[in-house]
Amino acid sequence: MALQHSVNTGNSNLDTKIIEWLQWNKDPKAKDEIIEYLNNGHIKILSKLFLKRLEFGTAGLRGRMGPGYSQMNDLVIVQTGQGLTKYLLDTIFDVSQKGVVIGYDGRYNSKRFAELTAAIFIANGIKVYLFSKICPTPFIPYTILRYKCAAGIMITASHNPKDDNGYKVYWENGAQIISPHDKKIQSYILNNLEPLESSWNGNEIYSSSYYEDPREDIMRLYYRDLKDIVLYPEVNRNTTLKFTYTAMHGVGYEYMIAAFEAANLKPFITVEEQKLPDPEFSTVKFPNPEEGKSALDLSIKLANKSDSSVILANDPDADRLACATKTKSGEWHVFSGNELGALLGWWMIHTYQVLHPDVDMSDTYMLASTVSSKILASMAKKEGFNYEETLTGFKWMGNKAIELMKKNKDILFAYEEAIGFMCGSKVLDKDGISAGVRVAELAAYLETIDLTLLDKLQEIYQEYGHHISDNSYWICHDSDVIKAIFERLRNYSSEPDTYPTGILEGKYIITGVRDLTTGYDNTKPDNKAVLPVSKSSQMITFTFKNGLVTTLRTSGTEPKIKYYNELCGSPGEDLTKLKSILKEMVSAIVTEFLQPEVNGLIAREE
Repeated sequence: MALQHSVNTGNSNLDTKIIEWLQWNKDPKAKDEIIEYLNNGHIKILSKLFLKRLEFGTAGLRGRMGPGYSQMNDLVIVQTGQGLTKYLLDTIFDVSQKGVVIGYDGRYNSKRFAELTAAIFIANGIKVYLFSKICPTPFIPYTILRYKCAAGIMITASHNPKDDNGYKVYWENGAQIISPHDKKIQSYILNNLEPLESSWNGNEIYSSSYYEDPREDIMRLYYRDLKDIVLYPEVNRNTTLKFTYTAMHGVGYEYMIAAFEAANLKPFITVEEQKLPDPEFSTVKFPNPEEGKSALDLSIKLANKSDSSVILANDPDADRLACATKTKSGEWHVFSGNELGALLGWWMIHTYQVLHPDVDMSDTYMLASTVSSKILASMAKKEGFNYEETLTGFKWMGNKAIELMKKNKDILFAYEEAIGFMCGSKVLDKDGISAGVRVAELAAYLETIDLTLLDKLQEIYQEYGHHISDNSYWICHDSDVIKAIFERLRNYSSEPDTYPTGILEGKYIITGVRDLTTGYDNTKPDNKAVLPVSKSSQMITFTFKNGLVTTLRTSGTEPKIKYYNELCGSPGEDLTKLKSILKEMVSAIVTEFLQPEVNGLIAREE
């Protein structure tokens, strides 16, 4: 009663939620923060924390850490774990024997959240394979397939800011969950909100007979698989190239060391300041190697000092890979995701053809997301393999790969432009460790024929046509403004389903419109899109008569409007002319479609 008396915000619904949370919460620090908000009358903040719940989606959970129902904290993790456990028990009949695998990164609270999650499964008699140390995210989907687990959970917020954390869920097929699992898990969470006493026993898991540490065994198996498709171990050992590596304050350092050993490569030079996990991410503004040179400052400095010509960088959970190379003029070229996709795609074809010289390529596949370059499609036409396009995100590529593998198809490679690469099908998700080794192998091989990674990229473009892109984003913290921008594009002539027909007063004509928020696609029968539709996110693709493909979409995890533009040339077409056309068109698309000044959008920091 004393607690009820002290909570009086003037909103009975809010009071009920706060009292409930305070009664269930067991973190004294979190409680003190809420009491302080109450004492200072911060009703707006309290409403934000308690009246809206952090929702479970296809990426699981991801959000800022802190008290309340809209943030990541012990209670929200316990509630999520209880709901997921019940869903698995109701959905997978032998879940207790199959078990679940759980891993975590080096962020604040990651180990704690992993242990709370493990305690809930163990309390329900379910086998738990909890990694005893930090591990890369790709080790979770790998372990699911190796151990035939019912599910996997990775506690990570990948490359998000230091205050965030996440809860990523994989299904028994080894891929990230997709609908309807996400919606069903969310409903199970809401039906199992009250925490059971046994759900808090995180300290008791290691003495349980249901607990097993998979780390040593999985390390052995993963690196054996990695070694199996090392093409030229002697070339790797004898290369004169020096590689510089950064783990970006994340988990990757010791795992990339083991990968280089497996591939018979000499040890890399490491950025000491960034090699160990640091939840503060103290040397970078954003722990995201996708941000380009700003995130690679220390790597470039070290590479210059040590006469290294190739930089490899993982993001903090080591599922993404960035790469930079020194040019002949001494400058550094940071490869875009699409450029790395072209290089790795070529290398995976080369590897497959060397290992299977007499195999017909008609049963082999490569995949890419719809906002990635069409370079793999161009390669497929010439090389005889198949190319499939999916929605953005590896949850779609992973599940598409599974669908094809069930038909006895070989998956050579999949990628998305946001520096995510899946080399082979042992991990059905992006894997920055295996991708890092494959890039190093490719560089070592190219050295034997006097080519650099940049030289090879130019060869690829000369053979398959230049594919030039301009991808970036604008920041917008107001969801209503974002919605209004996209609704304006859908009602361009003040009528529904009237989209723009061109830019620069008709200089460049739009021939195709695909709206995967509404399901409209004027290139398909009955104007109905073939790819899955999601009303909860914004995504419109415009195809221009001259071949430019532009996609505008919202980010699922950040307050961004992203844009992707690619102009595909024919082999031999003049690159300077293509670049000039792309620049002109992108500028017009941003000005006419996004209207940054009118909408108060914030430009990306370079």
